[in-house]
Amino acid sequence: MNKSNKLPENWGRREVLRSILFTAGAASVPTWLAGCVGGASSSEPVAGATPSATPPPVPDTKQLVGRFANIGPLGAPDVNGVRTPDGFSTRVVAINGELPQPGGMSVAGPQTGGIGNRPWHIFPDGAGVVPRANGGWIYVSNSEVPGVGSLGFTFPELADVASAIEEFTPGLAQVGTLVFDPDGTIVDSYTILSGTTFNCAGCITPWQTWLSCEEFPNGQVWECDPYQPGEGLARPTLGFFSHEAIAIDAGNRMLYLTEDMPDGRFYRWLPDPADWPEGAERAALQAGRLQVLCVDGDGVAGAVNGPQPIRWVDARNPHEPQHQNRLPESSVFDGGEGVWYFQGIVYFATKGDDRIWAIDVAAQTIEVIYDRATAQAPNDILSGVDNLFVTAQGDVLVAEDGGDMQVVVILPDRTLKPLLQVTGQDASEIAGIAFSPDGRRMYFSSDRGGRNGLGGFTNGLGMIYELMLPEGL
Repeated sequence: MNKSNKLPENWGRREVLRSILFTAGAASVPTWLAGCVGGASSSEPVAGATPSATPPPVPDTKQLVGRFANIGPLGAPDVNGVRTPDGFSTRVVAINGELPQPGGMSVAGPQTGGIGNRPWHIFPDGAGVVPRANGGWIYVSNSEVPGVGSLGFTFPELADVASAIEEFTPGLAQVGTLVFDPDGTIVDSYTILSGTTFNCAGCITPWQTWLSCEEFPNGQVWECDPYQPGEGLARPTLGFFSHEAIAIDAGNRMLYLTEDMPDGRFYRWLPDPADWPEGAERAALQAGRLQVLCVDGDGVAGAVNGPQPIRWVDARNPHEPQHQNRLPESSVFDGGEGVWYFQGIVYFATKGDDRIWAIDVAAQTIEVIYDRATAQAPNDILSGVDNLFVTAQGDVLVAEDGGDMQVVVILPDRTLKPLLQVTGQDASEIAGIAFSPDGRRMYFSSDRGGRNGLGGFTNGLGMIYELMLPEGL
């Protein structure tokens, strides 16, 4: 990654960052690793990376029972303050302000020395995993540090002024990595993006880059190379709005994007033919059409009761902030959060109404598969819906922002089970769910968790957990 040595004097921060040259490796990703493209059409190995295990075959959706269908109830909190079913265990692998340690972080207190030269960032949010050539993996983590532009997220009436100031104010957010060897030892940590604002979630692409989403009204998507320190490149074709997360349907060459605003919309991006030609290993992400979802039939409200027909319309002035260019016929989604593509279905969450939605790409319909307001016991345990992850067995893992600080599994039959619960951190949220290449380790963040000074954990500025799954699961 190279930067120009001479830039126009009147360029703002974003123009400087946009000038960075970026070259990404191009290949298809194994479907069990893709951070937002489950069920992708190709499972060829990544260039420069050797998967450490053969992925399980993806079963027919009619036969899916869920990887976590038979887990037991949550037990008492472990030494790290996490409740899990019997057979699971946890370790803490990063804590804000501390250098990562090879074997993970001590519960007792900070340790001397450490890996790399960057203390772990604050407010770790969305994340993904890419494989390494030696059988290890890299955990990629956004830092959700607010900036001036974030005022427009909290106070929409200030969006225009805040976004204008943001253009000339250095952002404090970044994207960091934890590099693991095949045995789980942490061997490196470095930064792959900095100078941005309120980076929330994102997406591992089929060509093994990381798309990092800025969550403020003039926010952009930045494409980063996880395999080396450096910076990312803005992808303005993906629109200007409060980006939350992205999912990729590689077979149909489409991207789906959520917007985290009370009057947010749901988007898709269609590449120009030359941007992602049929058979090409990757999209250039330089030219395409941004479209907005419209729900017909009985509308958004009707989707609670059953599938409703949908259509897509081109966004108005796609290179301008979308909160200034709302289309009256486009449908409103209250606080778009995580999104995931799996076997022809696009799942996404909306926090304002605590719903999980499902778009059938072939049928072009949308329906609600979980609605907190109408859920009945024992399947009413999910609240504060946020990040999503869908396993190859069809489990929809939902991280809670607040709520009961749980990761809740929606099984293929739409029953719910808690997978884990973080205790003593009620002011935090869970995010950043991702799995190691062999599927044995699951990572997640408590983005407002930290040390309590007494040999335990409480509310703080962010930390990363690893969940070890039992053999045979």
